[in-house]
Amino acid sequence: MYVVVIKAMVTDTSSLSGKRILLIIGGGIAAYKSLLLIRLLNGAGASVRCILTRAGAEFVTPLSVSALSGDKAYIDLFDLTDEHEMGHIELSRDADLLVVAPATADLMARMATGQANDLASTALLATDKPVLCAPAMNVRMWEHPASRRNMAALRQDGVLFVGPEEGDMACGEYGPGRLSEPEDILAAISSVFVRKTTPGALSGRHVLVTSGPTHEPIDPVRYIANRSSGKQGHAIAQAAADAGADVTLISGPVNLGDPKGVRVVHVETAGQMLEATEDALPADIAICAAAVADWRPVSATNSKIKKTAGTEVPELQLTENPDILKTLANHPTRRPQLVIGFAAETDDVLKHAQEKRLRKGADWLLANDVSEQSGVMGGDSNTIHLITGAGVDEWPLMSKQAVAERLVARLASALEDGTPKIDAAQ
Repeated sequence: MYVVVIKAMVTDTSSLSGKRILLIIGGGIAAYKSLLLIRLLNGAGASVRCILTRAGAEFVTPLSVSALSGDKAYIDLFDLTDEHEMGHIELSRDADLLVVAPATADLMARMATGQANDLASTALLATDKPVLCAPAMNVRMWEHPASRRNMAALRQDGVLFVGPEEGDMACGEYGPGRLSEPEDILAAISSVFVRKTTPGALSGRHVLVTSGPTHEPIDPVRYIANRSSGKQGHAIAQAAADAGADVTLISGPVNLGDPKGVRVVHVETAGQMLEATEDALPADIAICAAAVADWRPVSATNSKIKKTAGTEVPELQLTENPDILKTLANHPTRRPQLVIGFAAETDDVLKHAQEKRLRKGADWLLANDVSEQSGVMGGDSNTIHLITGAGVDEWPLMSKQAVAERLVARLASALEDGTPKIDAAQ
């Protein structure tokens, strides 16, 4: 028996009112989450039609899907009544967005190779609307080179993705491949319809962004790091470039492609990241989204530290890493006009973030809760508290892409007004 708990989070879903979503439900135990997604979409004012694959119907019933969506669940490609009344072409084109959740390894493979051997794959091939996939599969299947190739091909075709997340699997394994929670998928769907920043809003501005973790070597095979995925920093860099900015992205080790139209410098350690950021100055805006390791080993060995029976556990002496945000905010000659930091906190989020903004000398600071109750680093959505000298602006749960768009729009407005420390209620 599954006990399903809906997170007590508020998502900005105003962009979904009146939108038509075609939800394609693939076969997998995670299909039960699609029922919650239907309810959330309806609650946001969207209308939902559903296609169940034959495998999907093994996990959730057409009756359940139909009862929640208020429409029949479509399964058969060769249903003459449906072909007469609507047809699979109209079904795929009548929607504003196609969402595949869960997107199984098989379904993604068929999408990537342009197959059309059932209603789901035919609708996906026939559509002229955006497609958002929420993958869900066993960790080994997700990490298989074929799945990685298929995802890369779909991204190249313009397919959007949310997840997968890391967690416990129904098969008993742990790792990446878990379907994103319905609230996170809802946030990603909502962000598709969010109005983009005005093209050229940051034209002529140089935006410097740091992203991802840093790896601080212990020996040739071990290092100190954190769970940062780089998704938020990379999304900000892309949004700034889309708004016309000249963007330099300083990226730690991430499993992400480089944003389009962005100058990217790849680094590994905090020291290298600081050097690269200083080399990139001057900049109009600096956004420190990277999760830089606070400490590093005093010295890294040239040979692997061996574990042998009877030997004592080696002591690891640490020293503090350079503070990139503080360095930029207090630069004596080339301080950017706007310096923005991030704070990932697990308790007393606002208190610690407000103290951090003052301690570092940043103009703005974006704080988010990464405690076990609220989520973990590396996901696809964020709940942001924007802290400025004027106060705190609470942002609802939204995708990291939507966070990036909202931040860039705020930056453009602040620079246009010439008042970097804007009223938080703006």
